[in-house]
Amino acid sequence: MATATAISPELQAEERFVLRGVDWNAYDAIRRALEDHPTRLSFDGRDLELASPSPIHESYSSMFGCLLRALALELGIEVRGGRSTTFRRQDVPRGLEPDDCYWIQNEPAIRGKVDIDLSVDPPPDLAIEVEISRSALDRLEIYSKLRVPEIWRFDGESLRILRLQPEGAYLETDTSGCLPFLEVAKIVPFLELDPEVGETSRTRQFVEWLRECFPKGRP
Repeated sequence: MATATAISPELQAEERFVLRGVDWNAYDAIRRALEDHPTRLSFDGRDLELASPSPIHESYSSMFGCLLRALALELGIEVRGGRSTTFRRQDVPRGLEPDDCYWIQNEPAIRGKVDIDLSVDPPPDLAIEVEISRSALDRLEIYSKLRVPEIWRFDGESLRILRLQPEGAYLETDTSGCLPFLEVAKIVPFLELDPEVGETSRTRQFVEWLRECFPKGRP
């Protein structure tokens, strides 16, 4: 498990509110009412959490996006990003918005689609969870019900890779199933927030590192 710089409690503050005893119809109505607002919803079939991400949370999410898109461009990998799209299934019933997500292996299956329906379309191959503060709900269980194959969890200090097992549990591993050639732990230094180095400069440094690791391009 790789580590990065610790974050002060003041920077970690996020607003979270949980509604207990919520059914699918209530969840769907609240979701539609808030769809133009930045509030993130997590629904586990019983309870609904509403969260307002902090600036530090969004900074990490943005940096993940910079790095993963730079990797895709540099190595010629077709990906589709989903950002914080709402993923939900009434038959489960579960729903949430990841901090960031990508179709990689399944990118051809959803290429060009305007609407994505998890009852027929594959979920993202990779979801990013920035956990500056921990959700009151079991988001892993929600991801499991939605059948998301892989999750990267980053808490500002460590990055963990979790891969979905056939029985429905997530197992922590050292290697990514989505990007098996990448030593994921080595991207942690590029995620560190540095008042002297901006996102563009860190992304450029990451690209230079990629070129050293993969001098012939795509592995």
